[in-house]
Parts: sequence; C-alpha cells; structure tokens
Amino acid sequence: MKALVLSGGSGTRLRPFTHTSAEQLLLVANRPVLFHGLDAIADAGITDVGIVVGETADEIRHAVGDGSRFGLDITYIPQGEPLGLAHAVLVSREFLGDEDFVMYLGDNIVVGGITEFVDAFRVDRPEARILLTRMPDPTAFGVVELDGSGAVVRLEEKPARPRSDLALVGVYLFSPAVHEAVRSIAPSRHGELEITHAIQWLIDHGRDVRATTISGYWKDTGDVSDMLEANRAVLEGLRPCIAGEVDTASEIAGRVAIAESARVHGSRIVGPAIIGPDAIVSGSSIGPFTSIAEGCRIEDSEIEFSIVLPGASIRGVHGVEASVIGRDAEVSPAPAFRRAHRLVLGDHSKVQISSWSPPRSW
Repeated sequence: MKALVLSGGSGTRLRPFTHTSAEQLLLVANRPVLFHGLDAIADAGITDVGIVVGETADEIRHAVGDGSRFGLDITYIPQGEPLGLAHAVLVSREFLGDEDFVMYLGDNIVVGGITEFVDAFRVDRPEARILLTRMPDPTAFGVVELDGSGAVVRLEEKPARPRSDLALVGVYLFSPAVHEAVRSIAPSRHGELEITHAIQWLIDHGRDVRATTISGYWKDTGDVSDMLEANRAVLEGLRPCIAGEVDTASEIAGRVAIAESARVHGSRIVGPAIIGPDAIVSGSSIGPFTSIAEGCRIEDSEIEFSIVLPGASIRGVHGVEASVIGRDAEVSPAPAFRRAHRLVLGDHSKVQISSWSPPRSW
C-alpha cells in the first residue's frame, strides 16, 4: 500500500500566517502539522509516500527532505493548480500505479493515528473506505448519508442543508478502482474535481464503498481556532520530559516537556505544555495547553491555551490566552500614559481587544 499526502493548498483561512509559511508547516505542539500525518503513515507500516505540492513546494521539500527521518521514501508530485482532491489523485496516477493507497490531507490531524483503519482495509479490501465524524454543523465539509444498515448512500460537498451530521474526515482509503472514478467525473460548480463526486460515482456503479465513524479526535487545522484545538488535543498525550535548565525558583506542575537547550527562570509552568529549544521563559506563568516554539522569549508575562511560533517574544504582557503568535512577532505593553491601543497589523489580520476603556478627559 502507498500513501498520497496532499500539501498543495494555499491556506487562505490561516492568513496572515500562510503569507510566510505553508499551512501544513504551521506548528501544533511544536511540530509541523504535516509531520503529524507523516508519523501516522509510518506507524501504519506504509513507507512509499507521494506528497502533492503546489506553490509552496520548495518549503515542503526543504522541511520534509527525502523522508528518511520519518522512515519514509518520499516522491514529490507537482499539482499546477489546486483543482480539487480528485484532481490530486488524477495527477498522481503514475506514482500510485495499480496499488491500494491511503489519501491523507496534509493539514489534518487524527490523534491516535490511522493504523487500525489501514489494517482493516488491507483485510477487507473494499473499493473505498471513508472515515466519518459527527459534527453539529458539517456544512463546511463533505457530508455523508448512510442507510439503516450503515451502508453509504449519498455524499454531498459542503451542502447548505446537510442530510446528516456525518462529515468526512480527511483520510481516505482506496483501491485502484478510484482512478476510473476520477477520470469519469466533471468539475463541480467551483471548477474542481471533488473526491465526494468520485466516491459517489463508485457507489452509483455498484462498487463496494464502506464507512467507519471514528470516535477519536480529528481536526482540520484550517483556521486559528482549529489550530488551538488541535494543539490542545495533541498536548493531551504529551510525555513529560525536563531536559532543559530549570532553576530552583521555578515550579513545574503536570505534564511538561522542556527541550534540552531551553531555560526556565523564576517561572511557573502548568502542563500540558511544551517549551522548545533555545526558548527562554523568565518571571512568567505558562498555563495549560500552550506550545512555546524554538527561540522564543517569554518575560514577565502570562499566557495559556496558545501557540507561540519560532522566534516570537512576549514581554511584560499578562492575560494572553487562546492566541497564536506568529514567527518573530513581538508582543509588549503599550505606553502607560496612552489610553489607546497601538496596532501594527498585516493584511487579513484579526485582533480582539477589550472594548472598555476609561472615559477621556478631553
């Protein structure tokens, strides 16, 4: 069995972060989202992996390399334009050959991995197996309708009025039969070849398509809130390891990982939390579900349930939560004599500030 990992999207929902980095390389628990998927593929015993790349191909190649660090053999497959998931299968035909394969969306995380699903597919070998999860509002995803026996009846791509609460998880398992399906479908109204249409083609032509509703955690890290939730879920399984320098004036509580070259002075860290290499935490409080990446500086500050990307600094700021701080960003307090917020924001940025302020004297 082979694996096809899709990493060609432009990540518009994660701007401004994706102006400077591929969305699949944004960090969750101090590790690129894409790496979590590659780990899951390797754990499932799959070694031959094709990565579909687009405009961020050079970044992906630089980060992943030949795949040897994951125990994988990587082939890069260019996709000129992101014309749909089924189009990614179409352009990968030569790499996939006539083998079964798992298709994994590179911005997705399945906590607990995919090994059990891959093993079941190897035994049963339907034409396709799709993974589903229940969502209160699945309108942003492919939605699946099952009959009373649990058989797949219908798939719809981002329906305005979903027929069920079952959304497609970004992991699919296919036999070579899917190649006929992707060649047979027409572009959707969005101009894309939808994988939901290809799977529906298989169903309509009497092919064996099965579904599994997963009980574990899955997240499409398509926006900031999803990234924070994925970070929380991954940190839930964090293995504590204090390898860096922690002075006697500091307190470590719960599951905390501190990299070997990190330094913690006069601070309190409550896990699950992770502190990356060369990071410095001084006189600060780091709360649960926080990832501090490589080379960050946190001084005289409080932060929790947040992601701080490499090289960022937070100095003299308290009450930071549910935040993603970009690479090399600087967060500091405004001058005390000003009763106003001073902001320098890039295009497509989002900021939330307290709407209350003391009345002005003028």
